[in-house]
This record gives sequence, C-alpha cells and structure tokens, in this order.
Amino acid sequence: MPVPVPRQRDTSATESGQAVLHTAAPAVAATGVAQATPQTTTPHTTPLTLLVIEDDPAGGLTVPEILDADGHRIRVRTARNLTEAERLLTPDVHCILLDLSLPDASARTPGAPANGSVNGTSNGAINGTAGAGTGTGTGTATAVDQLLALRQVLRIAPRHAVLVLTGEDDVERATEAVRVGAQDFLFRDELDGRLLSRAIRYAVERKRADIAQYKLAESKLRAQENARLERGLLPTPLLEGSDLRFAARYRPGRSRALLGGDFYDTVRTPDGTVHAMIGDVCGHGPDEAALGVELRIAWRALTLAGLCGDDLLATLQEVLEVERPCEEIFATLCTVDIAPDGRRAGLCLAGHPAPLISRPGRRARLLPYENSGPALGLLPRARWPRRQVELGGTWSLMLYTDGLIEGHIGQGKERLGQDGMVDMINRHLDRGLSGEGLLEASVTEARRLNGGELTDDVAVVLLSRAEG
Repeated sequence: MPVPVPRQRDTSATESGQAVLHTAAPAVAATGVAQATPQTTTPHTTPLTLLVIEDDPAGGLTVPEILDADGHRIRVRTARNLTEAERLLTPDVHCILLDLSLPDASARTPGAPANGSVNGTSNGAINGTAGAGTGTGTGTATAVDQLLALRQVLRIAPRHAVLVLTGEDDVERATEAVRVGAQDFLFRDELDGRLLSRAIRYAVERKRADIAQYKLAESKLRAQENARLERGLLPTPLLEGSDLRFAARYRPGRSRALLGGDFYDTVRTPDGTVHAMIGDVCGHGPDEAALGVELRIAWRALTLAGLCGDDLLATLQEVLEVERPCEEIFATLCTVDIAPDGRRAGLCLAGHPAPLISRPGRRARLLPYENSGPALGLLPRARWPRRQVELGGTWSLMLYTDGLIEGHIGQGKERLGQDGMVDMINRHLDRGLSGEGLLEASVTEARRLNGGELTDDVAVVLLSRAEG
C-alpha cells in the first residue's frame, strides 16, 4: 500500500526498477551481485543507498525524500520481487527496506522455494557473518510462513542492514522479523522522511557493530582454541620414580604462537633409565611446528617401545621423510639416556649443539662430542654413534636449541654463540641460580643482548641431580 507522502521521482535515472531520488548521483547499473558486501560509508563523501523491495504495481512504494546525517539525499532503488532485488544488490547498497506484505512471502505451498532457491539458511548468520539475530527457521516454506521473503533477503544479503515495513496491526510479526534477523521494523502509516532516514542510519551502524563484534568474538575464540591446542601439544614429562629434577623454557619465534618448530620431551622407562631429547625442525611456520610435534610423539613412542641411540634416530628419520612437506626440510636432534643410578649417560647428536654440564665447584662446560651424526633428513642410511658420558654424583645437564645461541650481541653482527652462552650460564650459576630461575634468566639475558625478541624458536631443558 502506498505511503501517502509525496516524493520527487527522477525518471531519467531509473533503470530496471531503480529510482534515484536526486539528480546529483549517477544511476547504478544492475550487475546482479547476490552476496555483495556493502561499502563503508565515509562521512561527507559517500551517500547511503537504500534498496526498497515491494510489489505495488502502481509504480512503487511512495518513499519520501530522505537525507542522511550530513544532509545528502539517500539514493533509493526499488525492486518488485526478490529476483529483481538480488540483481540490484550491488556493493554500494547499504540498507534494504522490505515490505512484509510481499504476496509471495505467504502464498507458498509446503517445500516450495520463493523467487529462487532456499537452501535451508534463515537466520542471517551466513558465511560467518553475524548480527542478524538468533532465529532458527528452516528456510523451507510452510503454509503460514509469513517471513519467508525476509528469510530469503537475509540469505542473499547477509552483510546488509535490513528494515521491514508492516502495518500497525501486525506488531507480532514485526517483532518476529527482528528476532529472525532484521535490524528494525517500521509502520507504514507512521513513515516519514525523518523517521526513515534515522532508521536507515541506525540500522546500518547496528549491522556494522554486530559484524565487528562477531568478528572480534570469533577471533578471540579461535585464539583460545589455538592456545588450548598448542598447550596440549607441549609435552608433560614422565619422570615418576626418578630422583632427577626437570625444568624447561619454551619460546616460539612466530608472532602470537605458542608452538614453534623446536620440540623436547623427557620420559622414564620401566628399567629406571631417564631419556631426554631436544630437537629443531628447520623453518618457522605452522608446518614445521606440526612436524616437530609428530617427531616428538614418535620419539616418545619409540623410546617407550625400547629403542635407543642409532636405532631410534634411524626410525625417526624415516618418520621425518614421510611426514615432511618437502624434501628440503630437516631436523636436528640431541638425545640423552641417563642410567638408573644417575651417574652416567649415553649421548647421540644429529647435527645438534652439544649439551652443557655443570658440577659443584667446577665451571660449566660443553660436553665434548666430535663424532656426531648428520641432521635427520639430510643423508639416507646415515648413522648416529652413541657416546658414553660420565656425569658424577651431583650435576645439571642443559639441552638447548640454536635459537638461544644465534641471537645477536648489541647492534653488530656478532652472535652470542656457544662460548658466549657458557659464559652467561656461569655468571648466573655464580649468582646461585638453578632450575627454573637459571633458565628464565638465561633466556631473558639472550633477549636483552639481542636488543629485542629472538627471531628463532628457543627451547631449553634442564635435568639436575643431587647425590645424597
């Protein structure tokens, strides 16, 4: 039913049912963009565009002249059905005004689609876009579904603000329309230019706020899920029954990540032997982090199955070769198996830096190991000799990745290196630091010397034993 408010219609700018209410704006071609994203309105520069969907055969709903907050006339297009509306829904449309009296919205047999296919979506939260209400309609018409046209509009325009137009005696349906996904409803008999202009502006801003809030909530949820997943992938040492103390520090090089390509683990087998390892997958992306987790889990399974030394590393190399995304990927590894009495250990290095050992009354030093094997994934049928190391009664053994030693010193190109790390550890030992405190102080100082965050992943594991 026409609203009894006169308007000026610029027929020279009318195309395919499109009516532009001012002559300053050019006509917009109907390009048929069904899922167009509305443009961001810049104050004082971009006028709003309203798409009116109604079926009055007399020439269209009489929409009064409407102005935006800056006094610019709001452009209006009209469509007589949903098929035409979908064709006119170009990216410059900001808001849709839907007449709920559209006849094909209620005159449907069960299961019949309206003006195109209804694919079962009806609540406006399409393609990850929010702010369209909490309705749970099925999108399939029933004999009395009077909001089918609205559901169709929400399907084809999930990112647009939607207003519905109805009569004063139909408040219940208007309220239901808002619950299903419309931003607001208007009564025909109360419609005027000022009211419609304000409703459009509010609807557009509410829709933007809803979408922004949804995206923020989605981002937070994704971050929380990733954090839970990555925390779950970090190892829990299995040292029950051992007199060894364990400490670890882990800092990924990737921004906003909890897990990098470095990996470590420690387990005690039934014979009382404590096995520890630390490794580093080359690269810094999520693929490398996933491969590091796979290698760690494989190492734990193989260790608990009784493999050790060369046999274990050879099997890990097979795992790496199968799981790596490309043939250029390799991994370094250091494994240590500490005898049940805690006084000696077996050491295997696969292209990895040698561990550091400290004992009471003696300076910390690197374990000598000249005959190490290559990194995993570099040479087929490689071998990794196992060297016996005497630890003594009281000791601390630190395993680390090269992220700790490859940071720069000051503004120059000089790196901390293994010698610099040994000096740093000895300074902290002289201060009486041990365990978690020693690792935290060491990583913090390496960052300070680097002049900021270390770009590579850093993992450090400390095993300690006190005799008597």
